[in-house]
Amino acid sequence: MFLKTPWLVPLMIVLLGGLVLFLLQRPTEPQPNPSSSINTLPTINKKAKGFLAIRGAFVIIGKSPDGDSVRFKPDNQNLLFNLKNPSRIKVSADGSVQLRFEAIDAPELHFGDLEQPLGAQARDVLLREMGFRKVEVENRMVRSSDPKELRGVILSQAAEGNGRPIAYVIVGAFANSFEDGSRVEVDNNVLEKTINKTMLENGMAYYTVYSSTPEAHRLYLKNISAKARAAKRGVWGMDRSSSFVLQKQADVDVNGQLILPKLFRRASSYLASIRKKEFKGNIKQWLVWTQSEKKSENDIVKIGSDEQRLSDLLEVRGGNVSFKADLLEMVFKD
Repeated sequence: MFLKTPWLVPLMIVLLGGLVLFLLQRPTEPQPNPSSSINTLPTINKKAKGFLAIRGAFVIIGKSPDGDSVRFKPDNQNLLFNLKNPSRIKVSADGSVQLRFEAIDAPELHFGDLEQPLGAQARDVLLREMGFRKVEVENRMVRSSDPKELRGVILSQAAEGNGRPIAYVIVGAFANSFEDGSRVEVDNNVLEKTINKTMLENGMAYYTVYSSTPEAHRLYLKNISAKARAAKRGVWGMDRSSSFVLQKQADVDVNGQLILPKLFRRASSYLASIRKKEFKGNIKQWLVWTQSEKKSENDIVKIGSDEQRLSDLLEVRGGNVSFKADLLEMVFKD
């Protein structure tokens, strides 16, 4: 047929060429991207520098805040999963997460059913400094406040072992200067505006830092705490960490001696082990014993260039415990 009608050959070539050109110029239909679902964790940029700014609202009604922890409802929940250790983060049904304030540790208000001296006062000061007024509390739970929620921003890098984002907290006009999802270099000018710094300045929280806390931050915040300690503000007017009695829970509870919250938690867990007859001995021996258990309570502490265990810093004589370290010189290993 083609030999009888040779003109069909160039015609077919032209037609085929036109079809190919049409297909090449046709816009490609976008394919569904499973990772774009709101229920799917976004890609984590582990090389991103600085602290992640996450805007949202601090919520306290129906919650049990304390002196170093409140619940936070981010505007964009997915941003939480761009922090380090995202699988640990627990978002509640109302979209909020429990925060842990960077570099501070306030007297415990609810370590289980246990409470330290100044625990309730530290909570009240924190909420007031954040901007909450007319806060009514019943059984440690906030029943009402003005306002009901408070806008602000958190600056965070990671979530800790219990799933709480470790955060610097900023409220007020300065919080509006941070773009949601941006990476922020936190310098002294930023630290000065944080609630974390305020709680150290007024002495309602202990300076407690970890190896993940940037060294420049440690120096700045340590100096703030040193001034509060010199003036015996807040916890520093009552602190007995260097030498305290530990024979029963009442020795360190709400009506007892005020000690570093981390020590209080270890002491309370130790006394619980004694009551349950899981262990027999003193707290120094118990800390060493926990190293063979599922969760070691014997923290690694760096003081200057030396690393040692928490138990190494304790001396026990009968029911008297001495803690040999300067509270402002310790850096706990994450």
